[in-house]
Amino acid sequence: MIEIHNLSMQYGDLLALDELNLKIEKGEFFAFLGPNAAGKTTTIKLLTGLMKPTAGSAEICGFDIQTDPMEAKRRIGYIPDVAEFYDKLTPLEFMGFIADLFEVDPARAKSQVPELMEQFSLMPYGRQRIENLSHGTRQRLAIASALLHDPEVIVIDEPMVGLDPKNARVVKEELKKRSESGVTIFLSTHLLNVAQELADRVGIINHGKLLALGTVDEILKQTAGGRDLTLEEVFLEMTGDEELTEKV
Repeated sequence: MIEIHNLSMQYGDLLALDELNLKIEKGEFFAFLGPNAAGKTTTIKLLTGLMKPTAGSAEICGFDIQTDPMEAKRRIGYIPDVAEFYDKLTPLEFMGFIADLFEVDPARAKSQVPELMEQFSLMPYGRQRIENLSHGTRQRLAIASALLHDPEVIVIDEPMVGLDPKNARVVKEELKKRSESGVTIFLSTHLLNVAQELADRVGIINHGKLLALGTVDEILKQTAGGRDLTLEEVFLEMTGDEELTEKV
């Protein structure tokens, strides 16, 4: 459902992504791990067509995001780390706008919008302007709106930012349920516990290079060299923070 071929991105002298190759199957929950400035968000912007790569390509459900963007994007639900809205709209108006944008059947939208609003605790804020909502409430609205058209692929950048434990649990359960029903999930995060709890496979990236790929158990076996290490210790070792590794 997601295929990435030799994807590279250069900003001046900075090589932010270096020939990334990755295939994520239908229904797979994939977690992309890395420290800040590792290349995670750059990958997501290239996957969703927000930027044009220096080299390489990315396909969503068989459609190239650069050469066939409309067909690729209609299959994506994108949840950024900081969502942008039309702030003068209310959440209900914004959900209606998203339904129209993705040509959701009006009858289905009529039932789907209140269901998602209820699920993500948005009903009390339904008629308030988005500009008056807290960061956490805006993040829940971004998640609900991304799920409205039942995307085949969900791409998420740091989904738990600003969420309280209750709503974080709702989000994790919904994403896992969708993955189990055949939706492909690409989740970028630096929270190792989220990856361990949810992901079928994990990729670790740093300085634009994919350093490890596999299940958590596979990565531990490949990189620990017989040592009894946790994913946190392996992650810190691979991403080069020797001082923090010693403390851990």
